[in-house]
Amino acid sequence: MLDDIQTLSNAALKDLATAISVPVYDRSAITPGIVHIGLGNFHRAHQAWYLHRLMQQGDAMDWGIIGAGVRAGDEAQRKRLAAQDYLTTLIELDPTGRSAEVTGAMIGFVPVEEDNAALIAQMADPAIRIVALTVTEGGYYIDPVTKAFDSAHPDMAHDAAHPERPRTAFGAMIAALRIRRDASIGAFTGQSCDNLQGNGAILRQTLVSLARMSDPELADWIDAQCTFPDSMVDCIVPATGPKELELVKSFGIEDAAPVTHENYRQWVIEDRFCAGRPDWDKAGATFTDDVHAFEAMKIRILNGGHQLIADAGEVLSVEFIAGCMAHPLIGDYFRKVAGTEIALQVDAVPGMTPETYVSLIDRRFSNPEIVDTVRRVAFDGSSRQTGFILPTLRDALAKGDPVEGLALSQAIWARMCEGTRQDGSAIAPNDPIWDSLNTAAKAARTRPETWLGQRALYGDLADNAVFRDSFVRWLALIWDEGVEAALTAYLKG
Repeated sequence: MLDDIQTLSNAALKDLATAISVPVYDRSAITPGIVHIGLGNFHRAHQAWYLHRLMQQGDAMDWGIIGAGVRAGDEAQRKRLAAQDYLTTLIELDPTGRSAEVTGAMIGFVPVEEDNAALIAQMADPAIRIVALTVTEGGYYIDPVTKAFDSAHPDMAHDAAHPERPRTAFGAMIAALRIRRDASIGAFTGQSCDNLQGNGAILRQTLVSLARMSDPELADWIDAQCTFPDSMVDCIVPATGPKELELVKSFGIEDAAPVTHENYRQWVIEDRFCAGRPDWDKAGATFTDDVHAFEAMKIRILNGGHQLIADAGEVLSVEFIAGCMAHPLIGDYFRKVAGTEIALQVDAVPGMTPETYVSLIDRRFSNPEIVDTVRRVAFDGSSRQTGFILPTLRDALAKGDPVEGLALSQAIWARMCEGTRQDGSAIAPNDPIWDSLNTAAKAARTRPETWLGQRALYGDLADNAVFRDSFVRWLALIWDEGVEAALTAYLKG
Protein backbone atom coordinates (compact mmCIF):
# COMPACT_ATOMS: atom_id res chain seq x y z
CA MET A 1 0.00 0.00 0.00
CA LEU A 2 1.25 3.47 -0.88
CA ASP A 3 2.03 5.92 1.90
CA ASP A 4 0.57 8.88 0.00
CA ILE A 5 -3.13 8.16 -0.53
CA GLN A 6 -5.32 10.70 -2.30
CA THR A 7 -9.03 10.95 -1.55
CA LEU A 8 -10.71 10.71 -4.94
CA SER A 9 -11.96 14.05 -6.31
CA ASN A 10 -11.56 16.28 -9.34
CA ALA A 11 -8.82 18.18 -7.54
CA ALA A 12 -6.88 15.02 -6.68
CA LEU A 13 -6.69 13.66 -10.24
CA LYS A 14 -3.47 15.53 -11.00
CA ASP A 15 -1.79 13.97 -7.98
CA LEU A 16 -2.52 10.33 -8.75
CA ALA A 17 0.23 7.98 -9.88
CA THR A 18 1.12 8.36 -13.54
CA ALA A 19 0.34 4.68 -14.15
CA ILE A 20 -3.34 5.36 -13.40
CA SER A 21 -5.40 6.52 -16.36
CA VAL A 22 -7.53 9.57 -15.49
CA PRO A 23 -9.94 11.73 -17.49
CA VAL A 24 -8.13 13.96 -19.96
CA TYR A 25 -11.32 15.82 -20.83
CA ASP A 26 -12.71 18.88 -19.04
CA ARG A 27 -15.41 17.41 -16.81
CA SER A 28 -16.89 20.86 -16.23
CA ALA A 29 -17.76 20.96 -19.94
CA ILE A 30 -19.88 17.77 -19.81
CA THR A 31 -23.62 18.28 -20.12
CA PRO A 32 -26.22 15.62 -19.28
CA GLY A 33 -27.79 13.35 -21.89
CA ILE A 34 -28.48 10.08 -20.05
CA VAL A 35 -30.29 9.19 -16.84
CA HIS A 36 -29.29 5.77 -15.56
CA ILE A 37 -31.57 4.12 -12.99
CA GLY A 38 -30.04 1.44 -10.79
CA LEU A 39 -26.54 2.79 -10.75
CA GLY A 40 -24.47 -0.02 -9.30
CA ASN A 41 -21.11 -1.58 -9.96
CA PHE A 42 -22.02 -3.17 -13.28
CA HIS A 43 -23.13 0.05 -14.90
CA ARG A 44 -20.00 1.88 -13.81
CA ALA A 45 -17.73 -0.90 -15.09
CA HIS A 46 -19.60 -1.33 -18.36
CA GLN A 47 -21.89 1.29 -19.94
CA ALA A 48 -20.31 4.25 -18.14
CA TRP A 49 -16.85 2.97 -19.13
CA TYR A 50 -17.75 2.96 -22.82
CA LEU A 51 -18.96 6.56 -22.55
CA HIS A 52 -15.83 7.56 -20.62
CA ARG A 53 -13.68 6.10 -23.39
CA LEU A 54 -15.57 8.18 -25.95
CA MET A 55 -14.95 11.30 -23.88
CA GLN A 56 -11.27 10.43 -23.71
CA GLN A 57 -11.36 10.74 -27.50
CA GLY A 58 -12.97 14.19 -27.26
CA ASP A 59 -16.42 12.88 -28.20
CA ALA A 60 -19.87 12.61 -26.55
CA MET A 61 -19.41 15.52 -24.13
CA ASP A 62 -23.16 16.20 -24.30
CA TRP A 63 -24.02 12.69 -23.10
CA GLY A 64 -23.07 12.91 -19.41
CA ILE A 65 -24.70 10.42 -17.07
CA ILE A 66 -27.03 11.41 -14.22
CA GLY A 67 -27.41 8.52 -11.80
CA ALA A 68 -30.71 7.62 -10.17
CA GLY A 69 -32.29 5.10 -7.84
CA VAL A 70 -35.74 4.34 -6.52
CA ARG A 71 -34.82 2.37 -3.39
CA ALA A 72 -34.09 3.96 -0.03
CA GLY A 73 -30.65 2.32 0.00
CA ASP A 74 -29.69 4.15 -3.21
CA GLU A 75 -29.36 7.39 -1.24
CA ALA A 76 -26.24 6.08 0.50
CA GLN A 77 -24.66 5.38 -2.89
CA ARG A 78 -25.58 8.86 -4.06
CA LYS A 79 -23.85 10.42 -1.08
CA ARG A 80 -20.72 8.30 -1.52
CA LEU A 81 -20.37 9.25 -5.16
CA ALA A 82 -21.27 12.91 -4.66
CA ALA A 83 -18.49 13.23 -2.06
CA GLN A 84 -15.94 12.21 -4.71
CA ASP A 85 -17.35 14.30 -7.58
CA TYR A 86 -19.04 11.20 -9.06
CA LEU A 87 -15.69 9.72 -10.07
CA THR A 88 -15.13 5.95 -9.99
CA THR A 89 -11.94 3.93 -9.75
CA LEU A 90 -12.12 0.83 -11.94
CA ILE A 91 -9.65 -1.94 -11.10
CA GLU A 92 -9.08 -4.54 -13.80
CA LEU A 93 -8.32 -7.97 -12.37
CA ASP A 94 -6.20 -9.65 -15.02
CA PRO A 95 -4.27 -12.81 -14.03
CA THR A 96 -1.18 -11.20 -15.60
CA GLY A 97 -1.46 -8.04 -13.49
CA ARG A 98 -3.85 -5.49 -12.03
CA SER A 99 -4.40 -1.98 -13.34
CA ALA A 100 -6.55 0.98 -12.40
CA GLU A 101 -8.26 3.85 -14.16
CA VAL A 102 -10.52 6.65 -12.97
CA THR A 103 -13.63 7.33 -15.05
CA GLY A 104 -15.61 10.54 -15.13
CA ALA A 105 -18.60 10.21 -17.47
CA MET A 106 -21.03 10.47 -14.56
CA ILE A 107 -21.75 14.05 -13.49
CA GLY A 108 -24.63 13.86 -11.03
CA PHE A 109 -27.06 11.71 -9.07
CA VAL A 110 -30.71 12.58 -8.52
CA PRO A 111 -31.83 12.80 -4.87
CA VAL A 112 -33.70 9.65 -3.88
CA GLU A 113 -37.24 10.57 -2.87
CA GLU A 114 -40.30 8.54 -1.98
CA ASP A 115 -42.44 10.14 -4.70
CA ASN A 116 -39.56 10.25 -7.22
CA ALA A 117 -40.32 13.92 -7.97
CA ALA A 118 -36.68 14.85 -8.59
CA LEU A 119 -36.19 11.84 -10.86
CA ILE A 120 -39.31 12.69 -12.86
CA ALA A 121 -38.14 16.29 -13.29
CA GLN A 122 -34.68 15.16 -14.42
CA MET A 123 -36.09 12.75 -17.01
CA ALA A 124 -38.47 15.45 -18.27
CA ASP A 125 -35.50 17.72 -19.04
CA PRO A 126 -35.23 18.05 -22.85
CA ALA A 127 -31.47 17.42 -22.58
CA ILE A 128 -32.15 13.83 -21.51
CA ARG A 129 -32.42 11.65 -24.59
CA ILE A 130 -31.79 8.21 -23.09
CA VAL A 131 -33.11 6.70 -19.87
CA ALA A 132 -31.20 3.49 -19.16
CA LEU A 133 -31.75 0.87 -16.48
CA THR A 134 -29.99 -1.90 -14.61
CA VAL A 135 -32.67 -3.02 -12.17
CA THR A 136 -31.95 -6.80 -12.20
CA GLU A 137 -33.60 -9.54 -14.22
CA GLY A 138 -36.49 -9.80 -11.76
CA GLY A 139 -37.25 -6.09 -11.70
CA TYR A 140 -39.54 -5.76 -14.73
CA TYR A 141 -42.84 -7.03 -13.25
CA ILE A 142 -43.25 -9.96 -15.62
CA ASP A 143 -44.49 -13.48 -15.04
CA PRO A 144 -41.40 -15.76 -14.96
CA VAL A 145 -43.07 -18.43 -17.12
CA THR A 146 -45.31 -16.55 -19.57
CA LYS A 147 -43.26 -13.32 -19.57
CA ALA A 148 -46.56 -11.42 -19.48
CA PHE A 149 -46.88 -8.13 -17.60
CA ASP A 150 -47.88 -8.58 -13.95
CA SER A 151 -50.59 -5.94 -13.60
CA ALA A 152 -51.69 -7.38 -10.25
CA HIS A 153 -48.39 -6.63 -8.52
CA PRO A 154 -48.93 -4.12 -5.66
CA ASP A 155 -46.25 -1.80 -7.07
CA MET A 156 -47.97 -1.66 -10.45
CA ALA A 157 -51.38 -1.17 -8.83
CA HIS A 158 -49.98 1.71 -6.78
CA ASP A 159 -48.36 3.45 -9.73
CA ALA A 160 -51.51 3.08 -11.83
CA ALA A 161 -53.63 4.55 -9.05
CA HIS A 162 -51.14 7.31 -8.19
CA PRO A 163 -49.33 8.20 -11.44
CA GLU A 164 -48.27 11.58 -10.05
CA ARG A 165 -46.28 9.98 -7.20
CA PRO A 166 -45.02 6.60 -8.45
CA ARG A 167 -42.88 4.30 -6.37
CA THR A 168 -41.18 2.46 -9.27
CA ALA A 169 -38.72 3.47 -11.97
CA PHE A 170 -41.31 2.62 -14.61
CA GLY A 171 -43.98 4.81 -13.04
CA ALA A 172 -41.47 7.64 -12.86
CA MET A 173 -40.54 7.18 -16.53
CA ILE A 174 -44.22 7.34 -17.51
CA ALA A 175 -44.73 10.51 -15.45
CA ALA A 176 -41.76 12.15 -17.14
CA LEU A 177 -42.97 11.09 -20.58
CA ARG A 178 -46.38 12.59 -19.83
CA ILE A 179 -44.69 15.93 -19.09
CA ARG A 180 -42.62 15.67 -22.27
CA ARG A 181 -45.64 14.87 -24.40
CA ASP A 182 -47.70 17.70 -22.98
CA ALA A 183 -44.84 20.16 -23.46
CA SER A 184 -44.08 18.87 -26.99
CA ILE A 185 -40.54 18.03 -25.91
CA GLY A 186 -40.48 14.63 -27.57
CA ALA A 187 -39.78 11.13 -26.35
CA PHE A 188 -36.60 9.55 -25.01
CA THR A 189 -35.15 6.11 -25.65
CA GLY A 190 -35.68 3.53 -22.92
CA GLN A 191 -32.58 1.34 -22.76
CA SER A 192 -32.56 -1.80 -20.64
CA CYS A 193 -29.07 -3.05 -19.77
CA ASP A 194 -30.24 -6.10 -17.81
CA ASN A 195 -29.65 -9.76 -18.62
CA LEU A 196 -32.97 -10.48 -20.25
CA GLN A 197 -33.60 -12.00 -23.65
CA GLY A 198 -35.26 -9.21 -25.62
CA ASN A 199 -34.67 -6.71 -22.81
CA GLY A 200 -35.82 -3.77 -24.92
CA ALA A 201 -39.09 -5.48 -25.81
CA ILE A 202 -39.63 -6.36 -22.14
CA LEU A 203 -39.03 -2.75 -21.08
CA ARG A 204 -41.50 -1.57 -23.73
CA GLN A 205 -44.08 -4.07 -22.47
CA THR A 206 -43.72 -2.98 -18.85
CA LEU A 207 -43.83 0.73 -19.62
CA VAL A 208 -46.70 0.64 -22.11
CA SER A 209 -48.76 -1.84 -20.06
CA LEU A 210 -48.38 0.19 -16.87
CA ALA A 211 -49.27 3.42 -18.67
CA ARG A 212 -52.34 1.78 -20.17
CA MET A 213 -53.67 1.05 -16.68
CA SER A 214 -54.16 4.77 -16.02
CA ASP A 215 -53.87 6.64 -19.34
CA PRO A 216 -54.45 4.66 -22.55
CA GLU A 217 -53.74 7.65 -24.80
CA LEU A 218 -50.36 8.18 -23.15
CA ALA A 219 -49.64 4.47 -23.51
CA ASP A 220 -50.28 4.73 -27.25
CA TRP A 221 -48.00 7.78 -27.49
CA ILE A 222 -45.19 6.01 -25.64
CA ASP A 223 -45.56 2.93 -27.81
CA ALA A 224 -45.41 5.03 -30.99
CA GLN A 225 -42.80 7.62 -30.04
CA CYS A 226 -40.29 5.91 -27.72
CA THR A 227 -37.74 3.34 -28.85
CA PHE A 228 -36.51 0.42 -26.77
CA PRO A 229 -33.41 -1.15 -28.29
CA ASP A 230 -32.49 -4.69 -27.34
CA SER A 231 -28.95 -5.12 -26.05
CA MET A 232 -26.54 -7.70 -24.70
CA VAL A 233 -24.18 -6.64 -21.91
CA ASP A 234 -21.26 -8.69 -20.66
CA CYS A 235 -18.60 -8.12 -18.01
CA ILE A 236 -18.08 -9.96 -14.73
CA VAL A 237 -18.20 -7.36 -11.96
CA PRO A 238 -18.00 -8.57 -8.33
CA ALA A 239 -19.61 -6.73 -5.44
CA THR A 240 -17.52 -4.22 -3.51
CA GLY A 241 -16.58 -5.13 0.05
CA PRO A 242 -13.76 -4.53 2.54
CA LYS A 243 -11.23 -6.30 0.32
CA GLU A 244 -11.95 -4.01 -2.62
CA LEU A 245 -11.86 -0.91 -0.40
CA GLU A 246 -8.37 -1.92 0.69
CA LEU A 247 -7.30 -2.90 -2.80
CA VAL A 248 -7.99 0.55 -4.22
CA LYS A 249 -5.67 2.05 -1.59
CA SER A 250 -2.81 0.02 -3.05
CA PHE A 251 -3.07 2.33 -6.04
CA GLY A 252 -2.85 5.40 -3.81
CA ILE A 253 -6.57 6.18 -3.97
CA GLU A 254 -9.18 6.52 -1.24
CA ASP A 255 -12.41 5.63 -3.05
CA ALA A 256 -15.61 4.93 -1.11
CA ALA A 257 -17.14 3.00 -4.03
CA PRO A 258 -14.45 1.38 -6.21
CA VAL A 259 -15.33 -1.27 -8.76
CA THR A 260 -13.34 -4.38 -9.70
CA HIS A 261 -13.94 -6.15 -12.99
CA GLU A 262 -12.53 -8.79 -15.30
CA ASN A 263 -10.41 -8.02 -18.34
CA TYR A 264 -13.29 -8.54 -20.77
CA ARG A 265 -16.25 -6.49 -21.96
CA GLN A 266 -18.85 -6.86 -24.66
CA TRP A 267 -21.84 -4.68 -25.54
CA VAL A 268 -24.07 -5.49 -28.50
CA ILE A 269 -26.85 -3.00 -29.19
CA GLU A 270 -29.78 -2.70 -31.56
CA ASP A 271 -29.45 0.68 -33.29
CA ARG A 272 -32.88 2.10 -32.48
CA PHE A 273 -32.63 5.44 -30.67
CA CYS A 274 -35.42 7.97 -31.22
CA ALA A 275 -33.48 10.96 -29.87
CA GLY A 276 -29.90 10.18 -30.86
CA ARG A 277 -27.13 8.25 -29.13
CA PRO A 278 -23.40 8.31 -28.41
CA ASP A 279 -21.12 6.58 -30.91
CA TRP A 280 -20.39 3.73 -28.51
CA ASP A 281 -19.05 1.66 -31.40
CA LYS A 282 -16.01 3.97 -31.48
CA ALA A 283 -15.22 2.63 -28.00
CA GLY A 284 -15.70 -1.03 -28.92
CA ALA A 285 -19.45 -1.65 -28.72
CA THR A 286 -21.25 -3.40 -31.58
CA PHE A 287 -24.40 -2.09 -33.27
CA THR A 288 -26.39 -4.77 -35.07
CA ASP A 289 -29.88 -5.63 -36.25
CA ASP A 290 -29.52 -9.16 -34.81
CA VAL A 291 -28.95 -8.82 -31.08
CA HIS A 292 -30.96 -11.95 -30.36
CA ALA A 293 -28.23 -14.45 -31.31
CA PHE A 294 -25.65 -12.61 -29.17
CA GLU A 295 -28.14 -12.45 -26.29
CA ALA A 296 -28.94 -16.13 -26.48
CA MET A 297 -25.29 -17.19 -26.51
CA LYS A 298 -24.35 -15.02 -23.55
CA ILE A 299 -27.47 -15.56 -21.43
CA ARG A 300 -27.61 -19.31 -21.93
CA ILE A 301 -23.92 -20.12 -21.61
CA LEU A 302 -22.52 -17.44 -19.28
CA ASN A 303 -25.53 -16.57 -17.13
CA GLY A 304 -26.91 -20.08 -17.28
CA GLY A 305 -23.45 -21.46 -16.53
CA HIS A 306 -23.21 -19.21 -13.50
CA GLN A 307 -26.36 -20.82 -12.09
CA LEU A 308 -25.02 -24.32 -12.75
CA ILE A 309 -21.92 -23.79 -10.65
CA ALA A 310 -23.14 -21.32 -8.02
CA ASP A 311 -25.89 -23.56 -6.62
CA ALA A 312 -23.55 -26.55 -6.43
CA GLY A 313 -20.89 -24.37 -4.86
CA GLU A 314 -23.31 -23.08 -2.23
CA VAL A 315 -24.35 -26.58 -1.17
CA LEU A 316 -20.73 -27.75 -1.09
CA SER A 317 -19.46 -24.69 0.83
CA VAL A 318 -17.34 -23.28 -2.01
CA GLU A 319 -17.24 -19.52 -1.49
CA PHE A 320 -16.10 -18.13 -4.85
CA ILE A 321 -16.85 -18.79 -8.53
CA ALA A 322 -13.18 -19.40 -9.39
CA GLY A 323 -13.13 -21.94 -6.56
CA CYS A 324 -16.08 -23.71 -8.16
CA MET A 325 -14.19 -23.98 -11.43
CA ALA A 326 -11.16 -25.39 -9.59
CA HIS A 327 -13.34 -27.93 -7.75
CA PRO A 328 -12.72 -31.48 -9.05
CA LEU A 329 -16.40 -31.95 -9.90
CA ILE A 330 -18.14 -28.58 -10.30
CA GLY A 331 -15.83 -27.22 -12.99
CA ASP A 332 -16.16 -30.38 -15.08
CA TYR A 333 -19.93 -30.30 -14.55
CA PHE A 334 -20.06 -26.82 -16.10
CA ARG A 335 -17.89 -27.90 -19.02
CA LYS A 336 -20.00 -30.96 -19.81
CA VAL A 337 -23.43 -29.33 -19.49
CA ALA A 338 -22.40 -26.18 -21.36
CA GLY A 339 -20.53 -28.09 -24.06
CA THR A 340 -22.90 -30.99 -24.69
CA GLU A 341 -26.34 -29.65 -23.72
CA ILE A 342 -26.53 -25.85 -23.72
CA ALA A 343 -24.32 -25.33 -26.79
CA LEU A 344 -26.72 -27.44 -28.85
CA GLN A 345 -29.41 -24.81 -28.27
CA VAL A 346 -27.27 -21.81 -29.23
CA ASP A 347 -26.52 -20.48 -32.71
CA ALA A 348 -23.13 -19.17 -33.77
CA VAL A 349 -22.62 -15.40 -34.06
CA PRO A 350 -20.11 -13.57 -36.25
CA GLY A 351 -16.65 -14.57 -35.08
CA MET A 352 -17.79 -17.00 -32.37
CA THR A 353 -19.14 -20.56 -32.29
CA PRO A 354 -20.96 -21.86 -29.21
CA GLU A 355 -18.10 -24.28 -28.52
CA THR A 356 -15.51 -21.49 -28.64
CA TYR A 357 -17.69 -19.38 -26.38
CA VAL A 358 -17.90 -22.19 -23.82
CA SER A 359 -14.08 -22.24 -23.71
CA LEU A 360 -14.00 -18.45 -23.32
CA ILE A 361 -16.43 -18.58 -20.40
CA ASP A 362 -14.44 -21.42 -18.85
CA ARG A 363 -11.37 -19.17 -18.78
CA ARG A 364 -13.30 -16.18 -17.48
CA PHE A 365 -15.00 -18.11 -14.68
CA SER A 366 -11.64 -19.62 -13.73
CA ASN A 367 -9.87 -16.26 -13.35
CA PRO A 368 -8.54 -16.42 -9.75
CA GLU A 369 -8.24 -12.64 -9.58
CA ILE A 370 -12.03 -12.26 -9.78
CA VAL A 371 -13.28 -12.70 -6.24
CA ASP A 372 -16.92 -13.21 -7.18
CA THR A 373 -18.98 -14.84 -4.47
CA VAL A 374 -21.20 -17.83 -5.03
CA ARG A 375 -23.86 -16.10 -2.95
CA ARG A 376 -23.99 -13.07 -5.29
CA VAL A 377 -24.29 -15.23 -8.38
CA ALA A 378 -26.91 -17.53 -6.85
CA PHE A 379 -29.11 -14.62 -5.74
CA ASP A 380 -32.68 -14.47 -7.09
CA GLY A 381 -32.72 -17.93 -8.58
CA SER A 382 -36.46 -17.66 -9.17
CA SER A 383 -35.70 -15.06 -11.85
CA ARG A 384 -32.36 -16.38 -13.05
CA GLN A 385 -33.25 -20.05 -13.35
CA THR A 386 -36.44 -19.21 -15.24
CA GLY A 387 -34.59 -16.75 -17.47
CA PHE A 388 -31.25 -18.48 -18.02
CA ILE A 389 -31.78 -22.25 -17.67
CA LEU A 390 -35.39 -23.22 -18.29
CA PRO A 391 -35.68 -21.76 -21.83
CA THR A 392 -32.70 -23.91 -22.86
CA LEU A 393 -34.28 -26.92 -21.19
CA ARG A 394 -37.53 -26.35 -23.07
CA ASP A 395 -35.75 -26.11 -26.40
CA ALA A 396 -33.73 -29.25 -25.73
CA LEU A 397 -36.82 -31.24 -24.77
CA ALA A 398 -38.64 -30.07 -27.90
CA LYS A 399 -35.76 -31.28 -30.07
CA GLY A 400 -35.15 -34.51 -28.17
CA ASP A 401 -31.64 -33.40 -27.20
CA PRO A 402 -29.87 -34.37 -23.95
CA VAL A 403 -31.16 -32.74 -20.74
CA GLU A 404 -29.64 -34.83 -17.94
CA GLY A 405 -27.26 -32.10 -16.79
CA LEU A 406 -29.92 -29.40 -17.03
CA ALA A 407 -32.33 -31.56 -15.01
CA LEU A 408 -29.56 -32.10 -12.46
CA SER A 409 -29.15 -28.32 -12.18
CA GLN A 410 -32.76 -28.04 -11.06
CA ALA A 411 -32.28 -30.77 -8.48
CA ILE A 412 -29.21 -28.98 -7.12
CA TRP A 413 -31.16 -25.71 -6.98
CA ALA A 414 -33.93 -27.47 -5.05
CA ARG A 415 -31.32 -28.88 -2.68
CA MET A 416 -29.84 -25.41 -2.14
CA CYS A 417 -33.23 -23.89 -1.42
CA GLU A 418 -33.75 -26.39 1.40
CA GLY A 419 -31.56 -23.96 3.32
CA THR A 420 -28.62 -26.04 4.56
CA ARG A 421 -25.25 -26.99 3.13
CA GLN A 422 -23.93 -30.52 3.24
CA ASP A 423 -21.65 -29.53 6.12
CA GLY A 424 -24.76 -28.65 8.14
CA SER A 425 -24.36 -24.86 8.03
CA ALA A 426 -27.35 -22.68 7.17
CA ILE A 427 -27.85 -20.95 3.83
CA ALA A 428 -29.29 -17.51 4.46
CA PRO A 429 -32.39 -16.54 2.45
CA ASN A 430 -31.22 -15.54 -1.01
CA ASP A 431 -34.32 -14.98 -3.13
CA PRO A 432 -37.31 -12.60 -3.09
CA ILE A 433 -39.59 -15.65 -2.79
CA TRP A 434 -37.28 -17.63 -0.51
CA ASP A 435 -40.03 -18.68 1.91
CA SER A 436 -42.06 -20.45 -0.78
CA LEU A 437 -38.94 -21.97 -2.35
CA ASN A 438 -37.78 -23.20 1.03
CA THR A 439 -41.15 -24.75 1.80
CA ALA A 440 -41.24 -26.56 -1.55
CA ALA A 441 -37.63 -27.71 -1.21
CA LYS A 442 -38.24 -29.22 2.20
CA ALA A 443 -41.32 -31.05 0.97
CA ALA A 444 -39.39 -32.27 -2.08
CA ARG A 445 -36.91 -34.07 0.14
CA THR A 446 -39.41 -36.93 0.41
CA ARG A 447 -41.64 -36.07 -2.57
CA PRO A 448 -39.40 -34.64 -5.33
CA GLU A 449 -42.37 -33.86 -7.59
CA THR A 450 -43.41 -31.17 -5.11
CA TRP A 451 -40.62 -28.92 -6.35
CA LEU A 452 -41.82 -29.11 -9.95
CA GLY A 453 -45.33 -28.34 -8.75
CA GLN A 454 -44.33 -24.69 -8.50
CA ARG A 455 -46.27 -23.81 -11.65
CA ALA A 456 -45.33 -20.14 -11.45
CA LEU A 457 -41.75 -21.25 -12.15
CA TYR A 458 -42.04 -24.41 -14.24
CA GLY A 459 -45.40 -24.14 -15.98
CA ASP A 460 -46.03 -27.26 -18.04
CA LEU A 461 -42.42 -28.43 -17.76
CA ALA A 462 -43.61 -30.42 -14.74
CA ASP A 463 -45.76 -32.48 -17.12
CA ASN A 464 -42.85 -33.53 -19.33
CA ALA A 465 -42.03 -37.10 -18.37
CA VAL A 466 -38.42 -36.97 -19.60
CA PHE A 467 -37.59 -33.96 -17.48
CA ARG A 468 -39.71 -34.99 -14.51
CA ASP A 469 -38.26 -38.48 -14.27
CA SER A 470 -34.69 -37.23 -14.59
CA PHE A 471 -35.24 -34.53 -11.97
CA VAL A 472 -36.82 -36.96 -9.52
CA ARG A 473 -33.97 -39.42 -9.94
CA TRP A 474 -31.30 -36.75 -9.43
CA LEU A 475 -32.91 -35.19 -6.36
CA ALA A 476 -33.39 -38.59 -4.75
CA LEU A 477 -29.71 -39.37 -5.33
CA ILE A 478 -28.67 -36.01 -3.92
CA TRP A 479 -30.60 -36.56 -0.71
CA ASP A 480 -29.46 -40.18 -0.42
CA GLU A 481 -25.76 -39.76 -1.23
CA GLY A 482 -24.99 -36.06 -1.70
CA VAL A 483 -24.31 -33.58 -4.50
CA GLU A 484 -20.84 -35.02 -5.14
CA ALA A 485 -22.35 -38.43 -5.88
CA ALA A 486 -24.82 -36.89 -8.34
CA LEU A 487 -22.13 -34.86 -10.08
CA THR A 488 -19.90 -37.93 -10.31
CA ALA A 489 -22.71 -40.03 -11.77
CA TYR A 490 -23.47 -37.36 -14.37
CA LEU A 491 -19.84 -36.94 -15.39
CA LYS A 492 -19.42 -40.70 -15.78
CA GLY A 493 -22.71 -41.12 -17.65
